[in-house]
Amino acid sequence: MSTDSSIARLFARAPAVAAALYGLLVILLGAAIWFSVDDLLVQRATLASSADLLARIEAQRQNSGATDAPAGAVPAGSPFLSGETITVAGAALLQRVAGAITRFGGSVQSSQVDLQGPHAKGDMVTLIVSCEIDQPNLQNLLYDLEAGMPFLFVDQLVAQAPPSVAGPRGARMGVLLAVSGRWSGNK
Repeated sequence: MSTDSSIARLFARAPAVAAALYGLLVILLGAAIWFSVDDLLVQRATLASSADLLARIEAQRQNSGATDAPAGAVPAGSPFLSGETITVAGAALLQRVAGAITRFGGSVQSSQVDLQGPHAKGDMVTLIVSCEIDQPNLQNLLYDLEAGMPFLFVDQLVAQAPPSVAGPRGARMGVLLAVSGRWSGNK
């Protein structure tokens, strides 16, 4: 009882202290509301971007005709790189990878087919390609390369984040890919 009366006497003697405490309490509650609303808006934006990504993946899946195939079915085509010679097989690999990069909105900066270097082994053809691609399309590119025919393997992936001054719209990642595939040879 004495504590309540001493606080009441303090506020009665110094109304400025009571007003300052009230103002501080209002500011703290306003900040709590502000942060809660901001957190809800961030979660809503994340949900919207996830729903957009899901819609694009489902649309791409429907456009590619993958829904007609039974689950676990192997895509149509040869699992090996086509070509009479290993050089033609390297060109086919370059055409397949460059086509996939441009299909997903990327651009090829440089490429090198490695037929006899340290990455090439027997009937394996390796392609090292440097490209620029948007970050959301990188996952689609990797899926397209590894899930389609011929069987391709991503041996190395180095991605460099875009400069922060570019902003989210014009931001493209620098990507270095080493992709390999098996050549069927003259069998």
